[in-house]
Amino acid sequence: MSQLDLEQLREKVDAVNLQILSLINERATVIQEIGKIKEKQGVNRYDPLRERHMLNLLKDHNSGPLDQKTVDHIFKEIFKSALDMQEEDQRKALLVSRKKKSEDTIITINGERIGEGTPSFIFGPCAVESQEQVTKVAEAIGGKGLRLIRGGAYKPRTSPYDFQGLGLEGLKMLKAAAEQYNLAVVSEIVTPSHLEDALPYLDVVQVGARNMQNFELLKAVGQINKPVLLKRGMAATIDEFINAAEYIIASGNDQIILCERGIRTYEKATRNTLDISAVPILKQETHLPVFVDVTHSTGRRDLLLPAAKAAIAIGADGVMAEVHPDPAVALSDAAQQMNLQQFDEYYDSLMKFMKQYELKM
Repeated sequence: MSQLDLEQLREKVDAVNLQILSLINERATVIQEIGKIKEKQGVNRYDPLRERHMLNLLKDHNSGPLDQKTVDHIFKEIFKSALDMQEEDQRKALLVSRKKKSEDTIITINGERIGEGTPSFIFGPCAVESQEQVTKVAEAIGGKGLRLIRGGAYKPRTSPYDFQGLGLEGLKMLKAAAEQYNLAVVSEIVTPSHLEDALPYLDVVQVGARNMQNFELLKAVGQINKPVLLKRGMAATIDEFINAAEYIIASGNDQIILCERGIRTYEKATRNTLDISAVPILKQETHLPVFVDVTHSTGRRDLLLPAAKAAIAIGADGVMAEVHPDPAVALSDAAQQMNLQQFDEYYDSLMKFMKQYELKM
């Protein structure tokens, strides 16, 4: 074969490569249109039966020299790239996506600007048990110049025989204590039917881990004009977490705070496994502020401080932890709540860390 023949064949390969490129891109454009139709229909983008049909069609028309195994491999990669492209298009379209809104969402609650760069804090008891209890905690929180208090009034519990909370009466107690010390109330609602009665006593509606994919509740809190603190489900992926937030914003409410609270793994040393890497991922993928609940993620008082330091160091917009006047007699989660003295020491240590951290930065 002469050099001229070789160059001609190379030119032919180049031409074929360009044809393949053009056809692959044409195929991708068609797949995008199919994806839009499927999205409107609410149909899963990936259809294994359709993929098998296409591979069988290729097999019937493959006259070589490529063997069928090679053909299948090439086209499966093409199929996968098209699916990845559709998923990327879907991510770009999400209202919570950083690609949809590049600037950070800042949520103002009781004068506290959450998401602006300075970490915020939410403290309070696991559950509201009495007026005296929440008032003591509110006094300790307010005395530090903080603006937010949490407390459970509706408590979804694993066992039906565990303390389920005081309901609306508990919210009234929490609100009374909060008003006395100029605090905003953060508390969980577990069903849309509670919202109307509860809203006058709430400044921030919490959607708990067990309700992260309670879609009717997500749509309901999406229709209110108050911030929502959305906790990640214990077995939820980050994509599922982001899409849960999308339910809220798609219903009209963009005042959403994401809260990483640990996920369930095989590890038993802590109550859950704190997925600290979720914080920067959520900050990159969404424009929403991100909190870390160090109490439910660790379930251990001795880990609350290092977990909070880790959360702040990695870029969290805030930390949530539980405080009780006397955890030994708490009606729920006694082992993970700080008493008031421990709370003082915890907060002082955290402030010293933040000051040193800022100096090092």
